[in-house]
Amino acid sequence: MKRKILPLLFVFLFTFARADEGMWLLYLLGDQVYADMVKKGLKLSKEQLYSINKSSLKDAIIIFGGGCTGEIVSREGLIFTNHHCGYSAIAAASSVEKNYLRDGFWAKSKAEEIPAPSLTVQFLVRIDDVTKQVEDALKGLSGSEWSAKLQSVSQEIVKKATDGTGYEARVVPFYKGNQFLLFVYERYRDIRLVGTPPESIGKFGGDTDNWEWPRHTGDFAVFRVYAGKDGKPAAYAADNVPLQPKYFLNVSTKGVKDGDFAMIYGYPGSTNRYETSYGVKLKTDIENPAIVNLRDVRLKLMFEEMKKDPATRLQLASAYAGIANYWKFYDGEAKQLLKYDVYGQKKADEEKFRQWANGKPEYEQVLPQYEKAYADWQPYAKHRIYMNEGILGSPLAAYAASLQALERALTRKTLNTEEVTRISETLKRSRQMFLENENKASDQNILAATCRMFYTDIDRAQHPEKYFNSIRTQFGDLSDDSTFKKFAADVFAKTIIFDDARWNAFLAKPDSSSLQNDPAYRYVTAFLKNYNDRFGKYSTEFNNRLNDLGRMYLKGVMTMNPGKVTYSDANFTMRMSYGAVKSYKPRDAVFYDYVCTMSGVLEKYKPGDYEFDLPKELIDAAKKKDFGLYKDAKYNDLVVCFITTNDITGGNSGSPVLNGNGELIGLAFDGNYEALSHKIAFDKDMNRTICVDIRYVLWCIDKLGGARNVISELVLK
Repeated sequence: MKRKILPLLFVFLFTFARADEGMWLLYLLGDQVYADMVKKGLKLSKEQLYSINKSSLKDAIIIFGGGCTGEIVSREGLIFTNHHCGYSAIAAASSVEKNYLRDGFWAKSKAEEIPAPSLTVQFLVRIDDVTKQVEDALKGLSGSEWSAKLQSVSQEIVKKATDGTGYEARVVPFYKGNQFLLFVYERYRDIRLVGTPPESIGKFGGDTDNWEWPRHTGDFAVFRVYAGKDGKPAAYAADNVPLQPKYFLNVSTKGVKDGDFAMIYGYPGSTNRYETSYGVKLKTDIENPAIVNLRDVRLKLMFEEMKKDPATRLQLASAYAGIANYWKFYDGEAKQLLKYDVYGQKKADEEKFRQWANGKPEYEQVLPQYEKAYADWQPYAKHRIYMNEGILGSPLAAYAASLQALERALTRKTLNTEEVTRISETLKRSRQMFLENENKASDQNILAATCRMFYTDIDRAQHPEKYFNSIRTQFGDLSDDSTFKKFAADVFAKTIIFDDARWNAFLAKPDSSSLQNDPAYRYVTAFLKNYNDRFGKYSTEFNNRLNDLGRMYLKGVMTMNPGKVTYSDANFTMRMSYGAVKSYKPRDAVFYDYVCTMSGVLEKYKPGDYEFDLPKELIDAAKKKDFGLYKDAKYNDLVVCFITTNDITGGNSGSPVLNGNGELIGLAFDGNYEALSHKIAFDKDMNRTICVDIRYVLWCIDKLGGARNVISELVLK
């Protein structure tokens, strides 16, 4: 395919690269960025990094599931990714009798591999620049009209690009809507679990070590992608065959040393590096503290039940891990933003912009309008958080909210019985999935606690006052914690959602009155309708204003700084970052080495502990120093993890960490606590990516799992 010429605005932006900051689109990789990579240790050509017409490194990189990265590591479609990325699939394959989360699993042949029906992987086929086509359609529009037109023109572009191909595509905005690229993907749906270490290895350190260095976590899992006999995507079938990939990664057992070149490919989810000071202040003052408080309560109530019973622990494991991961992130992000005065840095940048924009009609009102937009939204910001993380933080409430589609169908002026039947069938299936994952004891406590927090913490003028009055009338004083507990118990006891006979009778002859009177449905819709009817318009208006102002502000910033590097925010499109393996000093008199070893694992080991227990076979092998060819010569030990200066964010979980030859040296799985402000502000001194060393991965597969069949598939360098 012939590469399209990009608008001049975006060509000059890639004339200079800072050392390690930036998640680069390989499609737009400039000569000087590439030259800087070569200077730092890259041995590959541009064509080997990314090619439209030939196989290249980009063809080994996949979107794994819905929000992670994986890589192809054999000519038979073997996938490496993070344990936490495969966590839900591993949990789904597990049972109390065959608990693969707890005990690990290794298929000794392809016939033993376990289908993961919830998983898919996507390969990037190509990227097209569609900026002119989109901008022509959007000319003169703003606000909701701009967003609606973007959606419609994107659908047209996608349809034209994919009709008759079997591909999927997405039009993605860059630079806050100043550029648009079309990404075309091929999705494979037959994914199978090949192997996973026990959770005690894959999650070693748990929440205590999350976002911390040193880290001793074996955060990896192994899957395989299958295709039909023609090599094309196909639904699961026993006679499907392992995919023969266009490209797969070789694996290096050489190890790393301080200063080594490191390159990471993957799908970073989102950053907002061009956030304003107003947005930073909203985060630190309102949004993050609210999220942390609500998640803290939910986690504690879930963990109380998980401690009581192994089956409950397995049932809640995936949900708990997801909530816990970003509980610590939001807490750390706010603290780092304050510690490094990111607000002050943004204010200084904005003052420069004000001076430059003075007298320029296109730009001089941008920051005053930003200030007013945030001031108008601020009174409602906490309410939105308490809806998403609080009221809908109860799984029962979240499921009950999904019944709104049925209510809408039942209350239309003209009843469409086919629509009602279709929705009812969908609800039957979704209810079954909900019940399989539902832990009533913890959820009932969550509903009581989050409802009370809403009552206590949200401005009374924004309450669904009639609903709270009904709770007060029926259950007692709303200043009393026991009132909310009695209320929650009543909801759980009386909802039809938990009663098979009443549920089936309702779906056999659904009516709006029965639905509206169900206590779980009445609870969640009281809050949703209160928010949507009274305050939703402010949220929509705020988002539209931010979209318009963001486009103009960033266009102005780039116009103000011709020749200065301005990479696009992450948006879950394939990116490459480069840097070095590097130690650091997080604070006075403290030095962090660039690797941690098995000796540190043994130091942290606590028999029977929820976060720091380990399998006996690992302890025995570690004490014998039975590390074979995976041992690091310098440390005379097994290196478990290492750190690099690469710029990554959520979505890079599972990303391959590559040396200068493009060989796999590790898997990225975390960032460090000292730089948790990275979504908004990259810290060139403190930022580190935490990676599991590939030699530890291989040792676990080989020595602990006994899966020599997996090792034999790899090309080891």
